[in-house]
Amino acid sequence: MKCAIIGCGRIAVNHVKAVANNSLDLVALCDVDDSKFDIMLEKADCGDFSNAGRYADYRQMLADHPEIELVAIATESGKHAQIALDCIDAGKNLIIEKPMAMSIADADEIVRRADEKGVKVSACHQNRFNVAIQQLRKAIEADRFGKLSHGSIHVRWNRGKGYYDQAPWRGTWEQDGGTLMNQCIHGIDLLRWMMGDDVVEVYGATRQRFHDYLEAEDVGVAVVKFANGAVGTIEGTSNVYPKNLEETLYVFGENGTVKIGGTSTNNIDVWDFADETEADAANKGLEEQTSNVYGNGHTLLYADVVDAIQNDRAPYVDAVAGRNALEMVLAIYKSQKTGEPVALPLDNFASTDMAGEF
Repeated sequence: MKCAIIGCGRIAVNHVKAVANNSLDLVALCDVDDSKFDIMLEKADCGDFSNAGRYADYRQMLADHPEIELVAIATESGKHAQIALDCIDAGKNLIIEKPMAMSIADADEIVRRADEKGVKVSACHQNRFNVAIQQLRKAIEADRFGKLSHGSIHVRWNRGKGYYDQAPWRGTWEQDGGTLMNQCIHGIDLLRWMMGDDVVEVYGATRQRFHDYLEAEDVGVAVVKFANGAVGTIEGTSNVYPKNLEETLYVFGENGTVKIGGTSTNNIDVWDFADETEADAANKGLEEQTSNVYGNGHTLLYADVVDAIQNDRAPYVDAVAGRNALEMVLAIYKSQKTGEPVALPLDNFASTDMAGEF
């Protein structure tokens, strides 16, 4: 399958590796900064991509390569939506890095137009493919927890000025949002997915405590009410000293307790069920080795999207999933702005509506 990558910065390394691991034909790369191509490929160190065309304009790339079937979008977040819509109109299947968009209106339009054009769109929430997360999902789907009580996600990471100096768009309301939108949206996606996608209300608060050179928040907390009666809590921050501490997901039910830990929800710290079987022993203390906080899921996500295209089915992490994760973050932002709980589904709200908040 022929593919292309738009945006060749930090996260694009994982996309190139996923392309190589799935034996896809990378025919084109696109970035407005031509110095990024060689740097990215050197960091990926996973094959010879010298034949891939190099473009500054993705529209020209699409025009020159009608044979492309799959495009990955890994630019700054604020540009995801317009690029995605242009690619959909060109009939391309997509993998869109998180967040899928920066407004509910744009996310809804991506969902609508992808359906209209008959293309597959996957939101790149690759942590859904973590071994520990997959085991938890199987337990949820088998109803091993029984009635759910509550769940929580804690993303306790560190991001210093050096990180933000690498790209001027980081921490801006127009192109990035804050720690909830950038660092924590993966964990927020997992909490919503596990606890029941139907959310009734979100009540949140955010602050900017240590990063006064940014526009957006560096810590946020929220309480979530699910339609099934369960409640959830969210804590996300880039303020942890001196380095990343954990990304931890808890699920509590009448018949089970699970804690998924590690720096990126990659380990099983607690696995207790009333109906415990011999098979559960393998999950106790499970650890998936990862080289960075992005985990190993990009390769599996790519494999799933390729299969979805070939077999005309929805991707495992579809555009609606990306829209729902975005909705959670924007609901927290809106709650901070209004000081009130926010009912879901969320009407039109964008990260730029937070301009001047801190």
